[in-house]
Amino acid sequence: MNAFGAIVARDLKLSFRRWSELANPLMFFVIVASLFLLALAPDGAELRTLGVGVLWVSALLSSLLALDGLFRNDAEDGSLEQLLLSPVPLGITVIAKIVAHWMVTSLPLIALAPVVALAFRLPPGALPVLVAALLLATPTLSVLSAVGAALTLGIRHGGAIIGLLVLPLASPLLIFGARATDFAAHGEATAGPLYLLAALAVLAVSVGPIAVAAALKVGLE
Repeated sequence: MNAFGAIVARDLKLSFRRWSELANPLMFFVIVASLFLLALAPDGAELRTLGVGVLWVSALLSSLLALDGLFRNDAEDGSLEQLLLSPVPLGITVIAKIVAHWMVTSLPLIALAPVVALAFRLPPGALPVLVAALLLATPTLSVLSAVGAALTLGIRHGGAIIGLLVLPLASPLLIFGARATDFAAHGEATAGPLYLLAALAVLAVSVGPIAVAAALKVGLE
């Protein structure tokens, strides 16, 4: 656990030194949502109907902006190889880096999402479900992003390729997350989609680090 905490603290410290990379996903999320607000008619029913999809698509795309640097910066300066050669199990290293990436990219987005949702006239009662769905969906998205980043580690400017790899796999997150938010906005039961998101999160967290570790070994060869 000491090694896990040290890797998380190191990645967080390095991330906070690059404020522009942290701000880009949030700015993209706000700008895309604002453009839809300008393009749509200011009708409450229409905004609520389309706003759920806009929120989830914007959140998904903005999360993909920061995934290229998940392993690439460490690979370029040689620190990733040192981490792989250290006595710390590779799985612990991978989980620590995924947790740090989730904290700096997903947590600010989750905190900002309810504010943007209010602009789309979503009922206040739907906001807790939106936050819960994002909390369940973003760990899976971070694991998928880590797999894509590890597979394209040896490719220059592989951000677009990572997006092509991750987006199809992230489609269930978009479907279930938007469905849960839409159910909450109309006062219907939301347990089904949330349980499915939770199941995907458990599967991703339990199996994903093994796939990421194997992909890192291939990417560094």
